[in-house]
Amino acid sequence: MDPATRHGPSGGSSAAPTRDEALRTAYETHGPILLNYLLRMTFGNRAMAEDILQETLMRAWNHPEARTTDGEWSRGWLFTVARRIAIDQIRSSQGRPTERLDERIEDRHGAADGTDRLLDRREVRAAVARLPERLRSALIEIYFQEHSVAEAAQRLSVPEGTVKSRTFYALRALREDLTSRGFTL
Repeated sequence: MDPATRHGPSGGSSAAPTRDEALRTAYETHGPILLNYLLRMTFGNRAMAEDILQETLMRAWNHPEARTTDGEWSRGWLFTVARRIAIDQIRSSQGRPTERLDERIEDRHGAADGTDRLLDRREVRAAVARLPERLRSALIEIYFQEHSVAEAAQRLSVPEGTVKSRTFYALRALREDLTSRGFTL
């Protein structure tokens, strides 16, 4: 018998919660925080954010590694899965460019060969390289290596709060550097 659906003799739940109770607990505990995070990732698209949240919780239910040793849902695991689902959803929605009728090719914004994108990428990399090492390493761990705050803290041998503040200041410095060079963010 599946331990998630086991019931005691009185018809009530035994020590193991039912699937509905476990998902409800996960939603109540992590749902609001994940939803806020996903709303930022989806640029305020609430329907998409809620769909991603639901998919994240369903994946968590189907993967026992989503729980810590004490049976709680691992917030880092949930955020990682939610981020990856969001990236997939956003990429798939951008997969096909919008068609424009009666448009002159010289009026199109952006280079078709990707030269502008390559130059932008180089500028961003150069701006990251100009950051102080302590800020750069936190930024790389979180955004480029896609580690959770806890993983980055462990890899950098600093507290989680330090990783969060360094990431905040790194992004702020990066924004200031890029805007001073003419980028519009």
